[in-house]
Amino acid sequence: MPKMKSNSAASKRIRVTGSGKLMHAGCGMRHNLEHKSARNRRHLSEDGVLANSQSKNMKKMLGL
Repeated sequence: MPKMKSNSAASKRIRVTGSGKLMHAGCGMRHNLEHKSARNRRHLSEDGVLANSQSKNMKKMLGL
C-alpha cells in the first residue's frame, strides 16, 4: 500500500502543537504596516488557534 501524502499547502500554513491543537499565522502583516498602529501590529503578529470546525478537515489534509 502506498504512503499517505499530506497536503503540502496545508503543511506550509499550519503547525501542530504538543497538545495536538492546530496553529495558524494571522493575516494582515504583509504590507501597509506603517499605517497600522504598533498595538495593532503586535496583535496581528500572534499565531492563532484554528477553529474546531476547520481543524477536523485540516487534520485529514495533514494526515493526522
